[in-house]
Amino acid sequence: MTTDLSKIREHMEVIGADGVHIGTVDKVDGQRIKLTKADSGMGRHHKGHHHYIPLSLVAEIDEKKVWLSANSDVAVTFEEEKSDPT
Repeated sequence: MTTDLSKIREHMEVIGADGVHIGTVDKVDGQRIKLTKADSGMGRHHKGHHHYIPLSLVAEIDEKKVWLSANSDVAVTFEEEKSDPT
């Protein structure tokens, strides 16, 4: 595994340090990982919005997953929500 942030790709699974699925990568947007609308926010009430995870929370990256340094319940509190019509 690596922490080379350039290895983050579309459709990779984002996993908290506790092993809990957080979402799926849409793309890297500046200093954040943008999660797909369809799999973003751990089923919270903000459906239809992209959610973001700061790149500073990335601990490791393997071929298919991005592992965070924070547990899932903590990582989602760092999410930024934006209204996005697309």
